[in-house]
Amino acid sequence: MSTVKPSTMPTMPALARALPKVEDEIRALATSSSLPIVNTYTGRITAAGGKRLRSVLILAGELAASGMITDKGMTSAACVELLHAGSLVHDDLMDNAEERRGVRTVNADWGVGPAVLVGDFMLARASQAALDQISPYAASVLAQSVTNLVEGQVLEVLDLYNAHRTPDNALRSIELKTGALFEVGCVLAAHCADADDATAAGLSRFGALFGLMFQILDDLLDLASTAERLGKPVGNDIRQGVYTFPLLRAITSDQRALLEKRGRDLTDVELDHLLMELRETSLVADTLAHCTSLAAQAVRALPDLPESEALDVLRELPGAYLDWAASQIA
Repeated sequence: MSTVKPSTMPTMPALARALPKVEDEIRALATSSSLPIVNTYTGRITAAGGKRLRSVLILAGELAASGMITDKGMTSAACVELLHAGSLVHDDLMDNAEERRGVRTVNADWGVGPAVLVGDFMLARASQAALDQISPYAASVLAQSVTNLVEGQVLEVLDLYNAHRTPDNALRSIELKTGALFEVGCVLAAHCADADDATAAGLSRFGALFGLMFQILDDLLDLASTAERLGKPVGNDIRQGVYTFPLLRAITSDQRALLEKRGRDLTDVELDHLLMELRETSLVADTLAHCTSLAAQAVRALPDLPESEALDVLRELPGAYLDWAASQIA
């Protein structure tokens, strides 16, 4: 399993035992089609790994709220990760991406139509597993998260190459696209723990804020890191016309005019110059300060639970991820 950074991931015995089981369940669900060709692609996608932060939040949340990690909790983690993976198949298709995490995308290898179907299979399989193995409520909240994800993506599409997009519009899109998946994970953690309403609300708020911070940092790295550190080209969001929250807060009137005029025709030289100019501003400092505030808000949102290692993991994870992201900035 790929991780963010060894120092940012928990080493608690209970979590260390549960995470490989979640990985096995992700792979089993992903490759459960009756059609081998579908399993070939879904298996390859899930085997490429990922940060699995959503799994950690779900498992640690359930453990903090109830003192145990249940089979339903592990299935919840697998379902959320599978749903996330399916949404990435669709993202790659919309972006015409050819590679993700060192693996050829479905659309690059098999074509546009099949990529739609493979992504759809993964989304549907996640909701079906939630209904069969967790509860109707779990299936319902997962389905709602797909609705939110789609609406967030639509808001982004409506603002493509819009140099006058507002920071608030960018935030609303990522609240739905990214924050919702972190939030639903924490909602499922509370559900599997049979937590009371106050605990569920606190965990839900924690997940939403952490997800928002996570995406803003990801957007910042696309502007302020390097291809060598990230393992992929930087500036992709600008190339694709996705003007993100960090960019919109830092951009000058001249830079906005450049994007408005050149937009889809922006050359690599122009993009490199724009990135260089942005890195000479307060872009990094201001965005990290904003994310530091979000991390603090997330920790404050955590419910009043008995002290435990699992609760410590939840408290420490936003700051640890923030520190890792800061270390990747050029």
